[in-house]
Amino acid sequence: MDSGDTAWILVSTALVMLMTPGVGLFYAGMVRKKNAVNMIALSFVCLVVVSIIWVAYAYSLAFGSDVAGFTGDLSYAFLEKVGFDPLDGMTIPHLVFVIYQMMFAVITLAILTSAVAERVKLSSFIIFGILWITLVYAPFAHWLWGNGWLAKLGALDFAGGMVVHISSGFAALALAFVVGKRGGFGEYNIEPHNIPMTLLGAALLWFGWFGFNGGSALAANGLAANAIVVTNTSAAVAGAVWMIIGWIKGKPGSLGIVSGAIAGLAAITPAAGFVDVKGAIIIGLVSGIICYLAMDFRIKKQIDESLDAWAIHGIGGLWGSLAVGIFATTSINEFAGLINGSVSLLKAQIIAVIATVIYAFVVSYVLAKIVDAVFGLRVSNEEEYVGLDVSQHEEVAYA
Repeated sequence: MDSGDTAWILVSTALVMLMTPGVGLFYAGMVRKKNAVNMIALSFVCLVVVSIIWVAYAYSLAFGSDVAGFTGDLSYAFLEKVGFDPLDGMTIPHLVFVIYQMMFAVITLAILTSAVAERVKLSSFIIFGILWITLVYAPFAHWLWGNGWLAKLGALDFAGGMVVHISSGFAALALAFVVGKRGGFGEYNIEPHNIPMTLLGAALLWFGWFGFNGGSALAANGLAANAIVVTNTSAAVAGAVWMIIGWIKGKPGSLGIVSGAIAGLAAITPAAGFVDVKGAIIIGLVSGIICYLAMDFRIKKQIDESLDAWAIHGIGGLWGSLAVGIFATTSINEFAGLINGSVSLLKAQIIAVIATVIYAFVVSYVLAKIVDAVFGLRVSNEEEYVGLDVSQHEEVAYA
């Protein structure tokens, strides 16, 4: 066990934890003021609920002994057999790994709250969230990080391009189809009520992402340093792309700049431990373009995936996961992508991306349908009209 590595992952855990209220602030600023408290509260609900089920059984499903390549067993339920000793190949206590991975599960559920902004019952979201972590997130974590079938196939996901971003982005799209559009969507403009709040949330996300990607090296070493450098580079390039697009169309809005940066962060996540700065520049450039086009497509098709988890996280994570198979270089890690003479990694990434997209969308859609049929996902028209801050929490953001 290495004390330096342990200290870095403990700090990274705190950084990733901070990203969840960061998501809440990022989303809250983009909704109407009558729903601001609810959007922040949903992120804290994710932190509360996922923290409990993670230690109870979800960690074991994700990282327990492999069962048919699909899931882990329950050998770690309630953290049985989890102690201070490192797992094989690690230099940090097993407990540190557990809570670091917990924060990934928490923020993944928080990201998909984009799909239910301003119109979901709190109780129904909690039920959906428990089912989703159990049947979608935990299997994905096992498939790619717990020696599941995609890991055995050779697919790579350094810090969650598929496990976190594709899963939450495409789940959000499925959930939006089930919940339906907000009242008045497409009839009148639904403006962000507090852009500075969104910018603050974006700052917390960018800050926390250094622990998200840098911590995924699971050691305080050169790989962690590379992950942080390429993470910042991709974010900056993608943010610049959205700024330039804004200038071409009129004015470079601050909301567009930070949205582009988050697209670059999502895209570099699966690749941060496998590509160099040149690869990161291309990944950021392409993610800035395709995530903007995805958002524009959603708006034109009148799909109310309200805060663009699909366009930014889903599409960004998809591109970044494929980019691993293109730009991975042995100068950073042991794996080589297409431009370094190997096609096998790209094949594995394509299969993994297709499997992740289909499973995330279909299972999330089915779970949402079940919860909607049994409990009802959506608040009443009257509750939506007065706002979820009052109808779900009996609170207001601004006295």
